Amino acid sequence: MVGMTGKKTPAETGAARQEEAPPLPRRFGLTANGYGSLSRQFPSTPRGARLARRTVVRQLGYWGFGPMTDASCSVALVVAELAANAVCHGRLRGRNFHVRVDYEGPASRFRIEVSDAVLGRTPEQATLAPEDEESGRGLFLVECLATKWGWEPRNPIGKIVWAEVAAGLPGGGDEEHG
Repeated sequence: MVGMTGKKTPAETGAARQEEAPPLPRRFGLTANGYGSLSRQFPSTPRGARLARRTVVRQLGYWGFGPMTDASCSVALVVAELAANAVCHGRLRGRNFHVRVDYEGPASRFRIEVSDAVLGRTPEQATLAPEDEESGRGLFLVECLATKWGWEPRNPIGKIVWAEVAAGLPGGGDEEHG
């Protein structure tokens, strides 16, 4: 549609489009026993970290956890923090970071793994940063939301930072925020 000025509208040019998570292949649905897994690579950029979070939230929706459920919000925040750390502290030029989320069935857990290409910069114990600091709270938030978390070396290079978050029941087993 052409506006009164004779120019195309932002919707036609794509300028108004919001960035969306890439579509997920169907193979990332639940298995017959109610388990599921998502495994994707993302560019080691702030945009890649944002897409990782959005992709995981979309996948959780396929598994029955709407974007406003406790489980989805907790997993999204953990993925966002671990992906941001991979981008900020584990970035090597030309290397992606990898996100894996395993769903172990209703009322169990999500296991989140974010791997990067740098082993030398390992996560330290979660502590709350001073009030006047702009950063340094990510792992503290992960520790608050996860039942446990840690890291391990990744072969052939890098590390995997992982966290486990309680799953609750899909489709209404969690409280909706709003």
